[in-house]
Amino acid sequence: MNVSICGRRQWSRAHLAALVCAIALLPTPSHAAPTEPDPKDDKSIEGIRAELNGLYREAEIATEAYNTADVKAAGQKKRLASLRKDLSRSEDRVRDLRNLAGAAARTQYRGGDLASTGIQLLLGDHPDQALDEASQARQALRSLVTVSNSQQNARDKVSQQTDVAAKKLRELRSSRAAKAAAKKKIEGKIARAEQIEDGLQQDQTRKLAQLDDAETRKAKSRWTGSDSGGGAQATGAAERAVDFALAQMGKPYVWGAVGPSSYDCSGLTSRAWAAAGHPIPRTSQAQWQGLGHVSLASARPGDLIIYFNDATHVGLYIGGGRIVHAPRPGRSVTIAPAASMPILGVVRPGA
Repeated sequence: MNVSICGRRQWSRAHLAALVCAIALLPTPSHAAPTEPDPKDDKSIEGIRAELNGLYREAEIATEAYNTADVKAAGQKKRLASLRKDLSRSEDRVRDLRNLAGAAARTQYRGGDLASTGIQLLLGDHPDQALDEASQARQALRSLVTVSNSQQNARDKVSQQTDVAAKKLRELRSSRAAKAAAKKKIEGKIARAEQIEDGLQQDQTRKLAQLDDAETRKAKSRWTGSDSGGGAQATGAAERAVDFALAQMGKPYVWGAVGPSSYDCSGLTSRAWAAAGHPIPRTSQAQWQGLGHVSLASARPGDLIIYFNDATHVGLYIGGGRIVHAPRPGRSVTIAPAASMPILGVVRPGA
């Protein structure tokens, strides 16, 4: 029996040794050979690039929408302030005329003369009713009452315009708030885009750069505008606008920024032309709508090239089939092929 137990113990040790050897030969995660990160082939890299471009495109649309709403609200605020000043002046004038008319009526009732000098001062901007044509006090008083009524009507009209302008401002502020809320949501998508870019492996980043380079080469070949050889030169205000824009190279894209340390796309173009002494509308959509259109074939340095069907991007043409522009969040002011995005058209400040 002792022999049998001993035999079982020896068999057990041998069996265990064999098992240990077998386990040692099995592959483990810590000893697995390194492999290239792939399920992400070139096609999936293109998908990542398309996703990134889509997110940044949404951001630019939201930026221009907010900028447009902001510009409209600011303009309406100025108009309302001007109307309120006009209303205040009208109210003062109506009050003075009523006071003078009352004093004149009392004087006439007592059988005295009208204080024609004071009336003349108030009626000085109404030559058709000037008192130098009035020979009698009664006629002067009728003229004064007529002017007083006319001023009251003018005052009522300004008051109505002020009320309408105030309502419009409230609507524009509400629209701006809605655009700001939409912009805030887009910021979340921008964060997502940045997270995607930060999480790319070195090989993926390299492939994305290769795709960008290939697209740049294609864009250069697509340019059908003028001076493809770069021979045209900017002059006058256009030259000053180009010089200003080029001097901003390397400054970051920031939503709604108009300098001096950062810009969005239309912030750069509007500031460039303002620096050239020729202010233009603030947003790319307003630039497209408000500036003179020229053909793509006649584009020259200093012109603005508007992109996409909704006119939500703009670059300053510098010649040679190139633009300087503020591309998107995460990028800086740079030079790019003029045909790198779908072109809507070309506008020329001062045309």
